[in-house]
Amino acid sequence: MGFVSIIFSIIFFTWGSKIEAKVPAIIVFGDSSVDSGNNNAIKTLLKSNFKPYGRDFYGGQPTGRFSNGRVPPDFISEAFGLKPTIPAYLDPAFTIADFATGVCFASAGTGFDNATSDVLNVIPLWREVELYKEYQAKLRGYLGNEKANEVIREALYLVSLGTNDFLENYYTIPRRRLQFSVQQYEDFLLQLAGKFIGEIYSLGVRKISISGLPPMGCLPLERATNVMSNFECVEKFNLVALEFNAKLEGFVWALNRQLPGLTMLFSNPYAIFYQIITKPYLYGFEVAGKACCGTGTFEMSYLCSQENSLTCSDATKYVFWDAFHPTEKTNQIIVNDLLQTLLPTFR
Repeated sequence: MGFVSIIFSIIFFTWGSKIEAKVPAIIVFGDSSVDSGNNNAIKTLLKSNFKPYGRDFYGGQPTGRFSNGRVPPDFISEAFGLKPTIPAYLDPAFTIADFATGVCFASAGTGFDNATSDVLNVIPLWREVELYKEYQAKLRGYLGNEKANEVIREALYLVSLGTNDFLENYYTIPRRRLQFSVQQYEDFLLQLAGKFIGEIYSLGVRKISISGLPPMGCLPLERATNVMSNFECVEKFNLVALEFNAKLEGFVWALNRQLPGLTMLFSNPYAIFYQIITKPYLYGFEVAGKACCGTGTFEMSYLCSQENSLTCSDATKYVFWDAFHPTEKTNQIIVNDLLQTLLPTFR
């Protein structure tokens, strides 16, 4: 997440070709990095179900994914020999027949901390788990108990959370900063992550990939406000990401020892993402400091609109699609890097 484009294309198509996977479904919890459209169904300002979002998706249609095309779970599903897109659970266009091989419960703007989801009135993590319980009941009704239990047990669960807890909550709203130092807040989030993993484990989940934080100080929105440092990456935020990731890796190691039958993988996008941002030319990118949409500095959600004439014409030249989210091309490169451990671990 170097590969030159021809190399990562070869790797992707090799991995993505008709794998007879042990994994029968990809099931997703998380935030906008993996949301495939659940926010379309709730009352929040954080949506992306309008153009130019989705302009490079199948049919050129916006789906609620915060990108110009597909997001990481879509590529991961395809690489495991499953469908090329993961539907949102709250999308009425899909049924349990679609969800049986993959489903997304993620909500853009959410985090481990319930206070994070309150900021933009999105789905909190506890509610994602409640929706998952509802899904389990529907799956048993559709497949029967034995087959459904097998899918639940053998499915790969992708968990991607944490960036919003820091950037949208801790460093923006004073409440948590008054309660915790940043190191204490990291530990608080890990406690919440432990409760979440324990709960879904009790529901039968056994295969989990949990993502680390990206170099969040390099998001265009953060760089745009870093005037005193010539709009470079905000080093403070990157250091927090590195510190949290180190703790998360230890957390994963400990839970693998504590919970019988659990296989949990720490999938860390930081290094590949940082390399893409700092050496974009290695991956065929031309612009890394600004996003494709609008001015590339602050636009996301409704501010990233079809009417903005400044939006780039070719998103493949850009690392970022909007001020907070990568382009489809970046998502694919990052996933190809993570697949080097995901496939051998879970295939």
